[in-house]
Amino acid sequence: MIASLRGTVLDISLTGAVIEVGGVGMAFQATPTTLAGLRVGEEGTVHTELVVREDALTLFGFADADERQCFRVLLGAKGVGAKLALAILAVHTPDALRRAIASQDVAALKRVPGLGPKGAQRVIIDVGDKLGPLTGQDLAAEMPQAPAETGEEANPDVVAALVQLGWNEATARQAVGAVESGAQEQGEALSVPELLRASLRWLGGGHRG
Repeated sequence: MIASLRGTVLDISLTGAVIEVGGVGMAFQATPTTLAGLRVGEEGTVHTELVVREDALTLFGFADADERQCFRVLLGAKGVGAKLALAILAVHTPDALRRAIASQDVAALKRVPGLGPKGAQRVIIDVGDKLGPLTGQDLAAEMPQAPAETGEEANPDVVAALVQLGWNEATARQAVGAVESGAQEQGEALSVPELLRASLRWLGGGHRG
């Protein structure tokens, strides 16, 4: 079993990356949080989980062991596959997920595209206290509210990634625009993975229009 990867980062996309280990490029899928911590040409480390299906072997990478463990627990919930489990962790940090489940916050879980009321209830029941206590390492930060009209087009690559994850285009554009506006006000320049991560956190905070 491949438990982790450490090596030179060869490539980063909106949904995954490639790390060279012993001369072999290992491709994996990951959340925007994990991808935002990697830099092409620099050494990177990810904790990994290999999901085996009849028609495919897919490697998933995580920023730390806690995020990977949450992924494993989510896979044990009825109706939750690898794609949905990763989407849940893209919207909610491990501690935010713990709080949502502990408080039975169906509305928070429903912010994940593809997870409806019944699915959210099932996750709450099946996961229960299996995620363990809060770690205090929640990365959630206050996201900007809806952006002012600037006339600038929201980053199309990030909008496309959000649509692919299940949000409609209007909501995706609103989220990306809000984050870009907030970053500009603070004089920050976000990379594409960082912009995607922040947009997902904005959506996860309940700012959907």
